[in-house]
Amino acid sequence: MLPALEVDLELIRRLDRNGPRYTSYPTADRFSKEFGPSNYASWLQKRGGDANRSPLSLYFHIPFCNTLCFYCGCNKVITKDFSKSEKYIQYVIKEMEMQAALMVTRQRVEQLHWGGGTPTFLTHEQMRDLMGATRRLFDLAGDGEYSIEIDPRKVGDDTIALLAELGFNRISVGVQDFEPDVQQAVNRIQSEEETLRVIKAARANGFQSVSIDLIYGLPKQTVAGFKRTLDKVIAADPDRLSIYNYAHLPTVFMPQRRINEADLPIAQVKLEILGLAVKTMTDAGYLYIGMDHFAKPADELAVAQREHRLHRNFQGYSTHSDCDLLALGVSSIGQVGATYSQNFRELDDYYAALDRGELPVMRGMELNNDDELRREIIQDLMCHFELDKARMERAWNIQFDSYFAVELGELADRVAEGLVELTPQTIRVTPRGRMLIRNICMAFDHYLRTKTEHARYSKVI
Repeated sequence: MLPALEVDLELIRRLDRNGPRYTSYPTADRFSKEFGPSNYASWLQKRGGDANRSPLSLYFHIPFCNTLCFYCGCNKVITKDFSKSEKYIQYVIKEMEMQAALMVTRQRVEQLHWGGGTPTFLTHEQMRDLMGATRRLFDLAGDGEYSIEIDPRKVGDDTIALLAELGFNRISVGVQDFEPDVQQAVNRIQSEEETLRVIKAARANGFQSVSIDLIYGLPKQTVAGFKRTLDKVIAADPDRLSIYNYAHLPTVFMPQRRINEADLPIAQVKLEILGLAVKTMTDAGYLYIGMDHFAKPADELAVAQREHRLHRNFQGYSTHSDCDLLALGVSSIGQVGATYSQNFRELDDYYAALDRGELPVMRGMELNNDDELRREIIQDLMCHFELDKARMERAWNIQFDSYFAVELGELADRVAEGLVELTPQTIRVTPRGRMLIRNICMAFDHYLRTKTEHARYSKVI
């Protein structure tokens, strides 16, 4: 097991800067419209003809929500009209049929995720239609990981039972914060009782894993208030917990303009909340996986990290490191072979492409050898906090210290700060460096060094 995490709040405050979350490398802001439907189609065909192809992971983006949460930066459609989701599901099925046809041979799926938006916005019949089409087009592994994001405010016990019937075995429950003042400030009123009811129903229906999502840095949050939320979460006994940093970017995400900036916790309070969260969760027996994620020692994420099988993709940490990811639905991002692709962000554009008989790919990129090399380095550091130089040299036919001379020079500052240990054989992230892993990975990001225009990234902490 990894050594115990060390949290140096003063160092975190000093090094807090804007940077990528590295759910992919290169990051999505590097994608280009020069990569379009025909490029993606050729890679699907190539995959279909590959006898040694990896299994698949499927991601479905369901953008609909009943109400608007002011903090939200997701691609969503606020509506109470189920005819809109009915139309959408039929188009997603059409997109899925087109992708499956290009691969010709029937593909095995080991991982599936419905995200949003609010996937449980769908009616029961719409859920049955979408999962039925998925099983018609793909072979879903009997021991696969099938997860869905849940808004407890809109879900009854009958919906949880249906999800289990459809094959889902993991749920992620959005909470954010249980404090009434915070909920009022972000327009998400959600009682502890309805949240616990959903978790209880999931356990009763045989779900293998329950995860809870929290956000720190929201308006009206205090150290004492977040401690009360954490205590309630621990009492709920989730298998995993994600505690995300709220990125206030009102110029990018319009709903955030409804948040009163004077209500946001000052930087010092936000840091104290973070420190409290780490201590509370680790004292309760949870392991810090990395990048906001905690898990029980017996959870599959923790086991995968110990066995060096952990992976990071657009949904966060994953145990399925060898899967290509097919993305379905508006704005979704996928990875097939040495490519990334993203669908159109707006429903009208998405529908129009499918009406033309085209895959709805808006942009993407084909990775070169250097991209793939750096992606593997960032994956190793983000997931395992250690890099074996000799293994990289064998795999990529490079002399590591020469190839990355500039990057190793930049890491000298991280060494001096006690975040990293460099030896002739390894790069090892220290216990106090794990909270600042994004800073460390940024040294290997070629595009941060060469691109003149930088994306508006969130703060690393």
